[in-house]
Amino acid sequence: MPSSQETVLPFQGPSTDEASLVAVSACAELTAEAFGAGFSILDTATGDMLQSGESQPKWNWYDRLEMCRAVTRRGRPEFVAEESPLVALALPLSWRDDDPRVAVGLFLSRPLEPNEDLGPAARTLGMDTDEAVRWAADQQPWSPDVLQHTADLVSARLADRLKIEKLSRESSSLTANLSGTYEEISLLHELTQNLKLSENDEELGNVALEWLENVVPAKTVALLLTPVVEANDTQTQRGRTEPLLLTRGDCPLDDESFLALIKQLGLSAQSSPRVANLGVTGRPEWPDPRVRQIVVVPLAEGDNLFGWLAAVNHISDGEFGTVEASLMSSVGTILGIHSGNLELYRKQSEMFAGVVRALASAIDAKDQYTRGHSDRVAQVSVRLARELGCDEQFLTMIYLSGLLHDVGKIGIDDQVLRKPGKLTDEEYEHIKRHVTVGHRILMDLRKMGEVLPVVLHHHESWDGSGYPEGLAGEKIPFSARIVAVADSFDAMSSDRPYRKGMPDEKIDTILREGACRQWDPVVIDAFFHARDDIRLIVSRERHDLDGQLERLT
Repeated sequence: MPSSQETVLPFQGPSTDEASLVAVSACAELTAEAFGAGFSILDTATGDMLQSGESQPKWNWYDRLEMCRAVTRRGRPEFVAEESPLVALALPLSWRDDDPRVAVGLFLSRPLEPNEDLGPAARTLGMDTDEAVRWAADQQPWSPDVLQHTADLVSARLADRLKIEKLSRESSSLTANLSGTYEEISLLHELTQNLKLSENDEELGNVALEWLENVVPAKTVALLLTPVVEANDTQTQRGRTEPLLLTRGDCPLDDESFLALIKQLGLSAQSSPRVANLGVTGRPEWPDPRVRQIVVVPLAEGDNLFGWLAAVNHISDGEFGTVEASLMSSVGTILGIHSGNLELYRKQSEMFAGVVRALASAIDAKDQYTRGHSDRVAQVSVRLARELGCDEQFLTMIYLSGLLHDVGKIGIDDQVLRKPGKLTDEEYEHIKRHVTVGHRILMDLRKMGEVLPVVLHHHESWDGSGYPEGLAGEKIPFSARIVAVADSFDAMSSDRPYRKGMPDEKIDTILREGACRQWDPVVIDAFFHARDDIRLIVSRERHDLDGQLERLT
């Protein structure tokens, strides 16, 4: 029987074929990216540990072998051990239906209490207590819900990665079946090489249609992309709300007639490629006599349908057959996987944006007089950055930075934060802590790397008199210099318990006099070039917020 103390050798299990190695490599990459450490690989059929994950401790996984087998049968990530504060998560490597392997990772499910005894949990999992204590000291706690959600996303990405690898391998042997040409193989290669989240499904669809037009003997190739979000759904990130028809050649179809043919053929997301020649299209019930031959395949991932790919009307009025159906099916599968990845990425972005909004709301809720401040600072920062010629990626980052620049105020005493009068020196020092508190809150979130300099340094001054590090001039991060001006402007123009917002003329004077002393003069110049837009942004946001408050009271 294997022991948790055995020396673990590099992967050398019975499944050493290329696809098996790809599955292990992809799993290691994806788990390391998502969780910060690779998982160990366990063969549930033999009970052998095939590969030990980096930073994973030794524990008696053999007692959980049957639970791990159940994970491979059910095909989804599950917890196989829960001994607070330790949990073990198993993720199936399902590159084929009978794959007995799982990836197993051990985590802390909560922060450790001071002087907490890990002995009982460690002994239950067959761990050495001293080793468990050393390992736990270096771990970042994960809540079980976040672990499960992240594992589900990793499992979905792993399955998609392996599907793409399988399709890439199949494409290399397609020549013999298609009696094909260099162009046919190049098409599949081109598509698999362009499966990037930086491209949308419309761009990849146009690439596919351009190549299919030269390969498939059809007068028309068409791609109908279906909506991914409801037209009235205001809670989602940008997504297609209407059908989009892309075509090459002389297409007789529009959105409605295309969908009518799909209905007539009885197709669904799970349908195989459907070929209809004159034996079908010549019948009286056929809805569109302009279409004499057609091959249709779904763009789908599992039960999720993203559109339809079709070749319409044979170029010589002959018949479409298995050659065209096979090629169209491969292309449709690749496009479906890509659309599924894009949709997953969009939903992840929505979740991330929701977390950021919740944090910003929590900040503003600390003080009713600054409510809406974070969003106004974000929008003004974007306007300043645009005036300074920054690209779209920077604009996205600076908006996020503006929303979260004061996140550290969550850790500041409410009585000090809301004090109507002048702060004492001690209270001011306490307030100043919010930049380092905010930095600590966000520093372990990988996506926040570019936001951290703003959170930490937006109170630095051009002449070096600011805090927390007394940086001066261009040593202050550029993004922090932009947010500093936006933050100061909104603070001066907002009402406070102890004063009304300053008039525009006084704000302009303070900003001009503060250039080269408190603020970057280049950013101040950008402010005055965009001043009318900025004041419109701030006044509109405050008006909208007043209306929301009136509706709530």
